[in-house]
Parts: sequence; structure tokens; C-alpha cells
Amino acid sequence: MYSYTIFIMLLPLLSFIVLGLAGMKMQHKTAGLIGTCSLGIVTLLSYITAFQYFTADRVNDTWQTFVPYNFTWLPLGNLHFDMGILLDPISVMMLIVISTVSLMVHIYSFGYMHGEKGFQRYYAFLSLFSMSMLGLVLATNIFQMYMFWELVGVSSYLLIGFYYPLKPAIAASKKAFIVTRFADMFFLIGILMFGYYTDSFSFSFAGHGMEVVMGEGTTPLISGNVVKAISAGGLIIPTALVLMFIGGAGKSAMFPLHIWLPDAMEGPTPVSALIHAATMVVAGVFQIARMFPLWINFAPHTLSVVVWVGVFTAFYAAAVACAQSDIKRVLAFSTISQIAFMMVALGVCLPSHGAAPFDDHAQLGYMASMFHLFTHAMFKACLFLGAGCIIHAVHSNEMALMGGLRKYMPVTHITFLISCLAIAGIPFFSGFSSKDEIISACFQYSPVVGWIMTGIAAMTAFYMFRLYYGIFWGTENKEAHAHHTPHEAPLTMTVPLIVLCVITMVVGIYSTIAGFAGWGGSFGQFVTASGKDYTIHFDTTIALTSTVIAILSICLATYIYKGESQPIADRLYKTFPKLHRAAYKRFYQDEIWQYVTHRIIFRCVSTPIAWFDRHVVDGTFNFLAWGANEAGESMRPWQSGDVRQYAVWFLTGTVALTLILLCI
Repeated sequence: MYSYTIFIMLLPLLSFIVLGLAGMKMQHKTAGLIGTCSLGIVTLLSYITAFQYFTADRVNDTWQTFVPYNFTWLPLGNLHFDMGILLDPISVMMLIVISTVSLMVHIYSFGYMHGEKGFQRYYAFLSLFSMSMLGLVLATNIFQMYMFWELVGVSSYLLIGFYYPLKPAIAASKKAFIVTRFADMFFLIGILMFGYYTDSFSFSFAGHGMEVVMGEGTTPLISGNVVKAISAGGLIIPTALVLMFIGGAGKSAMFPLHIWLPDAMEGPTPVSALIHAATMVVAGVFQIARMFPLWINFAPHTLSVVVWVGVFTAFYAAAVACAQSDIKRVLAFSTISQIAFMMVALGVCLPSHGAAPFDDHAQLGYMASMFHLFTHAMFKACLFLGAGCIIHAVHSNEMALMGGLRKYMPVTHITFLISCLAIAGIPFFSGFSSKDEIISACFQYSPVVGWIMTGIAAMTAFYMFRLYYGIFWGTENKEAHAHHTPHEAPLTMTVPLIVLCVITMVVGIYSTIAGFAGWGGSFGQFVTASGKDYTIHFDTTIALTSTVIAILSICLATYIYKGESQPIADRLYKTFPKLHRAAYKRFYQDEIWQYVTHRIIFRCVSTPIAWFDRHVVDGTFNFLAWGANEAGESMRPWQSGDVRQYAVWFLTGTVALTLILLCI
């Protein structure tokens, strides 16, 4: 039934090959149409897949897991590397997210990248990234996920460094590549450890709660040796999962591996929307969600690592976002904070006191994380694309050169405002429903975590409306606009904004009504325990509390930043200049990394190792080579070819042996 899903991966791959090999011989419009049309077909197939999957019959009221393709690519003893396609609720949901946002970015780029040198190359890289991300979410096993995981990293490197003549773009692309490769090293070690002790690369070798329907001619997906892993000391699977989580933390920019994402804003703004808002950065969240059966069955208490890394990252990123002046970097740190919300939601799937793993509490956290992944992808992509329209209009990323743009850019203004309301958590917007469920799960895990996340949600509302008022209200910078009057973006750029904004509104209205009314609203499926729907149902007290706090935060931002002059903001800056500068400088994380790498790792670790390598390792082998050479030079006269010399040595040896024998 799902045999056509192979084209979801093949079409963007074919588009990449065609544009990569022949793109420079095409006109810009032709190259863009090839990339966009291929993604349009992929999007259509993804929606057909989602419709068929979620309307299909279920076994015992449980979602089935379909594997239309799965074949052994490389056998390796008891292990084997498989390639295939796996369809379950979260992979189908991710198909919708990736294809929708990617298609909007392809359409948007027609206007934003118009006239850019390397237009064809840009669309080739977009196709490669889309194929890589689709392959990642459809992977049937951990090793296949890792292969596409690395392809996603390569794609991001190419797209971030698209403006390669500019040094900041090259530095940002290298930074992203190095940091994520460093994290991926731990991911690979975790995979190898897991495979060695379990004889499997399956996401759920125990098969808890899954009904797997295999395609014709495929091999079983679920296998493995649980006893072998557990008998090895009981720490094998938890250790492997934590190592894999480090890889996910690098890809999802969790502290302290977050330093690459703000600098990645040097790439084209549509790339920021695609990679750093909706798809690539959620790969780490998807990794944990995909392997959640392993976490919750074999390493439940290890989830506390995920919780506290996520909590600290969410707070840190929100604090930094409050002080940034570059609109793309505000959105970048907002993304880091919101991805951390998803991580926390997955981590709090077990109560802190260690209650039974398969209760409604576990389902709440898992569902909330996946639901927020979906809603955040839509409104954050809208925010980034809106930022692109603004940059396109004023030719700057700095808020100081903006202000008063609402009268010049009405469509961008309305869509940006709606997206800000969504991320702030205002009812009837999608962010309210998903974020409220996360906070509810946090309160069930621990009141301390619940209140911390509520405070961070308030910070989110504050810095987003600080950004909104700085762009669209305040004092217009007439000097900056003297030579170029701001104007609304073309339809190719505004239509994607409207589409994403409509999705945010429709999902928000439906989920808010459903959550308070207690009917429908099944936006998350918990497939690791019961495999059944989990319907959104708000905790009224938490919902009202978070709403009031969000509104108060918006009012505070309005009071400080809406006016033409901002005396309160200036007074705060003069009162706390060091705190403001520290937040603006990202609390000196780049400097700390620079110090650690250059002064400690390079000087204290790498330099002694290099000396040992040059003088001891190389010296030893150089000595052996010298000794062999000298021995050869010493023996060379013995093979001179002079018969008289041979006769002398022969007679001398004979006499010597004769004397020795006579003495004996």
C-alpha cells in the first residue's frame, strides 16, 4: 500500500543530481522550477501517506508500524546494515513538517534569492538537504539514521557557507561542521557500543507495544539480544543512549554545544528557516523520540540528564535572546530555547519519584514534545521567512535600522504578529496548546521544573514582543530609509508566510477548543507503550496561569519598547551594563570555547601529543630505518663481485674453522 513512498526520497535525490551536474547550464528559473516541482510532488505524496496512515484500520486500537521497504545493505557477522522506510506516527508527522516547510522555502527562495550568483547551486543544496532529512526520519534502524544524519550535516555546511566569498560565512560553516562532527563522534560510539552488545541496530529490538507490518520480501525489523546487554553490567544501554544523546544535543544546539547555531545565521535567511527553525535542529529531539522505547524500558532514570540539560539550555538561550539586536540571532536563540522545551518534555516522561513508566503522565510528555515540534516548525519558519522579508526591505539585520515598518509591510506585519502570539503561548494560537502540555508534564514531574519552565515561557513572550516592537513600531530610522524606501515583499515571498500563518491559526484554534472542551485533539501518538492516541486535555489551572504570565510579559514588553523613545530600556541598560553586555556576548561562551580549545586542548594536550608523535613515534621508526640502512651499508662490501676478495674470505674462514676444531 505504501510502495510509492520510495519516491519521497528518490525525487529530491534526483533533483540534486540533475541540478548539481547540469544546473549551471540552466536558466535560474528552470533550476528553481525543477527543485520546487520535485518538492511539490514529495509534499503531495507525504500528505497522501499521512491521510492513508491515519485513516487506516488499527490493531487493538493501536497504530501499526509499516515497513514497506527494508533490505540488507551490508552484512557484518551477526550484525547487518539495513536500508529501508519505516512509517509510524512520528515519522509520518515529520514527513508533513519537512515537506511543508521545505516547499515553502523553495517557493520563497524564488523571490529572496532572485539574481544571486549560484542560484542553481543553492537549489541543488536544498534538494540534498531535503532528501537527507527525509531519509533520516524514515530510517528503519539507527545506522541508517546515522548515515543520513551525516548527510544532513554536510548539507548544512554547504548551505551555511553558500556565500563563500564572505569570510564570516566560511567561518560559520566550518564552526557548524566541526562542532556537530565532534558531537557526532559520541553518537557513533554509542551506536557501535549498542550494536556490539545487542547484536542489533533496531530502534526497539524488544518490540514493546509495536505491531510491525512488513512489506513483501523484507526481513524482520525487530531483533536483538537483550540478555547479552543486560548481563554486561546493566550500564551498557544507558551509556550508549547518553552517548547518542550527546550527538543529538550537538545537532539540536543544546548547551554547551549550541555555539554553532547563532553564527549559522550567516547563511541565506530561507536556509535559516529550513535548517535552523523547523527541520535540522529537531533531529536530536526526533532521535530521542525514535529510540524512546529503549530509554523508557532500559534507562528511565537517565532521562534526568535530558531534563536538566534542556532546562538550563532553555533558560540560557532565552536570557541571551533578550539582549540581541540582530533579528536573526534573536530568532536563533529562540529556536535553541524552544528545542530545549521539546527535550525537557521528553525527559519528564517519567515522574521524578520513578512511578510506573506506562501511565498517562508518560504519554503526556511524549505527546507534548512531538506536538510542540510540529507547531514550532510552522510558526518559527514563518518568523524566519518574515525576517527575510524585513531584511530584503531594509538591507540590514539590525533592529536599530528598523522601526515603524508596519505601514510599509502589512502582510509581513500581520503574519509576524500572529507567529509572535503563537510562540508566546496565547490561547487560540498553536503554541499555546503545545507549550501548555509541556508545562503540565513538567509540573507532574516536579513543581520546581514546572515553575522554571513557566518562567522561561514568560521570557519567551517578552523577548519576542521586544523583537516585534523593535521592528514594526518605535521610531522609524528615516536616515537609513532615505535612499531605499521599505516595501512589501513580492508574492513568492508573502504567500509562504500566509500559508504557514494559516496553519498556525487553524491548528491553534482547533487544539485550544478541543483542549478545553475535552473532545478530539489527538495530535500526538504515544507508540512506545500503549501505541494509542493521547488526546489534548488542558489542566485549567496551569493553562490560566501560563496565559496570565504570558500576557503580563507582553504588557511589560509593550510598556518598555512600543513607544518612539525607550527611557526604561535605556535606564535598565545604564543600571546593569555588565549584565547586558554579558547577555549580548552570549555570556562569553565563544570566548570560553576559544580558551578551552586553544589554551588547554591545543597547548596542554595536542602539543605534547604532537611532540611525542614527532620525537618518540616517528623517532623510533626513523631509528629503525637508519639502523637497517647502516647495516646494509656495512654488508655491502661483502657483495663486491671481486673473486679474489671472496677467495681470501673463504681461505680465512677455512683456516679459522680448522684451528677451532683442532683446539677442541
